Amino acid sequence: MQKIIIIKYAELNTKKGNINLFLRTLKQNIEKILADEKITISYDKGRMVITLLNDNYEQILEKLQNVFGIHEIAIAYDLKNNDLEVIEKSLNELLKNKEFQTFKVVSKRSNKNYFLNSQELNKHLGGYILKNFSNKKVDVLNPNLTINVEIRKTTAFIYFEKLKGLGGYPTNTLGKGLLMLSGGIDSPVAGFMAQKRGVKIEAIYFESPPHTSDMAKEKVISLASKLAIYQGNIKIHVIPFTKIQETIYKNVPNNYLITIMRRMMYKIAEKIAKKNRCQIIINGECLGQVASQTLESLNVINEVVKMPVIRPVACFDKLEIIEIAKKINTYETSILPYQDCCTIFVPDHPIIYPTLDKCLEYEKNFDYDVLINESVKNETIIDTSKKEENYNDYL
Repeated sequence: MQKIIIIKYAELNTKKGNINLFLRTLKQNIEKILADEKITISYDKGRMVITLLNDNYEQILEKLQNVFGIHEIAIAYDLKNNDLEVIEKSLNELLKNKEFQTFKVVSKRSNKNYFLNSQELNKHLGGYILKNFSNKKVDVLNPNLTINVEIRKTTAFIYFEKLKGLGGYPTNTLGKGLLMLSGGIDSPVAGFMAQKRGVKIEAIYFESPPHTSDMAKEKVISLASKLAIYQGNIKIHVIPFTKIQETIYKNVPNNYLITIMRRMMYKIAEKIAKKNRCQIIINGECLGQVASQTLESLNVINEVVKMPVIRPVACFDKLEIIEIAKKINTYETSILPYQDCCTIFVPDHPIIYPTLDKCLEYEKNFDYDVLINESVKNETIIDTSKKEENYNDYL
C-alpha cells in the first residue's frame, strides 16, 4: 500500500479527442511548479497520480492548489491490487486509527469488468466495516467519514478527504492574451479569470510621470507577481503615456478626455499584443461602473481595434469582484492609494453616451499616430521572475 496524490480533472473530461493536449500541459505545469520536489507523475484520461519520494505532502498540496486544470486533489493509498480481500484488509488497516461514528462508502469503477458494480461494492464494504468496527453506523447524508474507493484496471485507490482545486483549463492551452493592468481591483481579477480559462497572460501598464509615481508602478508589478503564481512569470510592458495624456488634455473637450484616452490605450495595446503574439486583449471593464463603461462608451472605445477584447468581469457587481480579489490576494494591494493614469485628469462630468463622430473630430486636433509610435518605441519590459525588489518596501 503506497501513499500517493490523486488529481481529478472534471471539466477537462469534456475535451474528448483533445484531452491529451490538456493533460500533457497540465502535467508540464505541475512539473514546473513542483520542480524542487522529488516526484513522479503518471496519468490517464481518468486520473493523474503523483508519487512522492519524500513526505513533503503539505507543501506539495499547497502548491497544487495554485494550478489551473485541477478539480480536486486527494491524498490516497494505492493498494497495488484490486482484489476484494486486499481492499478489505487495507480498509481495516487504514480505519483502525480513525475516529468516526458514522460513515458512507463511495465506490467508482474505471474498470467496468470488475465483478461488483459500484452499488454492490458500496454495500459489501459497508457491511464489512459494520461487522469489523463496533459502534459504527451508516449515514449517507451527513457522515463523519466518507470512504472513497476507486477500482482501477490493476489496482485500487482508497482516500478519505478531498481538497478543491482551481478548476478551469491548464494555463497555456488556449494561447496568450495581453492584460491591461491598471492597478485597480478589477483588472487583476480579470487576468486571473482569463488564466483560469487556459490563457497565458502578459500585462501592459501605462505610466504617466510625474503625474503617476514609482509607487504606482511597483504596485502594478506586485499585482502581476501575484498573478504570476499561476503561470510561472509575467512580462509587463510599461508604456510611457505622459505626452499622449497631456496632449489629449490640451486638445480635447473636458468631457471627452477619458473616452479619447481609452481609445489611445487600446490602439497601443493592440500594437503591443500583435508584436508579442497575443491573440486577445483582456481588461477589467465592468458594465456601468464608470462613464467609460457604458455600452455606448465601450462601443466607441472598442472601435479602434480589430483584435478581440474580452472582459471577464463585465457582468459582475463590485462586491463579487472584491470577493474574488480577496481570494487571490490582490485586494489589499489594489486599494493602496497610488493613482494610475486612469484616475488623473478625470473630469467632473465625463461623457456617458459618446459618439464616434465626435471622437474622430477631436482626434484630428493632434497627431496621435506619432505619439503612439513614440510610446511603443520607448516601452520598457519588466519580467516578474527577474524582479528582485521587495515590493513591501514600496507598498
